[in-house]
Order: sequence, then structure tokens, then C-alpha cells
Amino acid sequence: MAFGEQPAYLRVAGDLRQKIFDGVLPPHSRLPSQARIRAEYGVSDTVALEARKILMAEGLVEGRSGSGTYVRELPEPGRIVRAGYRPSGSDGVFRQEQADDQVKGSWESCSEQQEASAAVAARLRLPAGERVMQTRYVFRTDGEPVMLSTSWEPLSLTGRTPVMLPEEGPLGGHGVVERMAAIDLVVDNVLEEIGARPGLAEEMAELGGMAGHCVLVIRRTFCAGGLPVETADIVLPADRYRPAYHLPVR
Repeated sequence: MAFGEQPAYLRVAGDLRQKIFDGVLPPHSRLPSQARIRAEYGVSDTVALEARKILMAEGLVEGRSGSGTYVRELPEPGRIVRAGYRPSGSDGVFRQEQADDQVKGSWESCSEQQEASAAVAARLRLPAGERVMQTRYVFRTDGEPVMLSTSWEPLSLTGRTPVMLPEEGPLGGHGVVERMAAIDLVVDNVLEEIGARPGLAEEMAELGGMAGHCVLVIRRTFCAGGLPVETADIVLPADRYRPAYHLPVR
């Protein structure tokens, strides 16, 4: 193969991808069969199969049992607006995750005590195995799942205080900043790092997608005077939502 020349399966996948983007293969239309791809492009069965696998991995097509492979209707990505701290109200936790006044959201949560994994302990600057409160959330907009979040708070800070459970007690649902202030910890910094990876099967089952499709992961950590008081992983489908940041200019 000459320098710069693509392997046959990438060339075939690229041509089919362009046909999808151009509307030649519109949403819900059937992708050409393996035999038709083989004949049209003059390639082997192996090349045709690999090209179809690429389009499926990219989320452009989906298999339907007993029917074939079809072009997916790709949604226009919505915006998840993020702007740092927001005052808590009746939907404070949702505001903390998605700072958009136009969105009315709801969530479900479940909290339990855990031993911090090595990764979580490092983020919270704790010894591995230290006890933390883990809280899992499913966030919805208009009843549809939007994102997942798992947060961890050191019980060495919150244990045996009124804010030990994020969703219960006098400040339940009020968000990290207000809850920590109640135990004399002033949150003055938040770090967010964004990455991407294939979605896990259990994540996509909750979010309504196919395992392996790309998700964005926002790794957020709240700090008070340099001390991490909460860290969280926020997961959202990359093809349906994109985070948008409003940052002050000083």
C-alpha cells in the first residue's frame, strides 16, 4: 500500500459515511447489504464487513434483528449549560449540574457509604479505602434521561453532621456549596475536566443508547481552601448533548 493510501475498508466506510451525511442514504434507510457493498466497491466480504462495523461503531447505523442494518436518525445536540455555582432553589442539584434557567429538570438519587477506590481517593486526597458517601443520580429533562452523575464526599468531613446525606436532612438537595458552608467549609474553587470514552452497557441502558457509543465524562471536584470536599463523574451521551460554558472575563 502506497504512502497515504487508505486501507480498502476505510475507503468503503468513508464513502458510505459521506452518503449518509449528504442524505443519499437518509435516516431509516437500509444500508447496502454486505453482498451489494462487495459488488459495488469490488472488495472482499471481510472488507465489506469491516466497513459496516466502522459505521456501527461510529453510531451512524444500527442493526435490527432479522431485518438488516439501517441509518440512524442523528439528533441535533442539545446544550448542557455550565456556569459554576448557582444558588440552590427547589431544584438545586439540577441547577448545580446544568446551569440553565430555561430547563426544568428532575432527578433520582441513591446514597450509600463506600470505601474509596484508589482513583477516587487520589482525587479527594485521601488514603485508599477511606470511607466516603457515594451518591448516584439520574437526571431527566421532560422525563427523558439527560445525564448520569456519581459523586463522592469524604465522611471524615461530613460524617455525623446534618449534611452527611446529600439528598436528606435540612439541606438535602441544596448542592455542595451551601451544604459545605453549613459545616464551615467555604467552597472557593471548582475544577472540571472533560474527556470522552465508550459508554458502558449499564450507562447506556439508563441513558437510552447503545453500549459502546461515545459519552462525555465531566470530572468535577469542589475544593475549600485547596481541600477537596466533593468529586463527581458526570456522564452524558456525546451525540445528544454538548457542554457549553459561560465564563466571566476578569
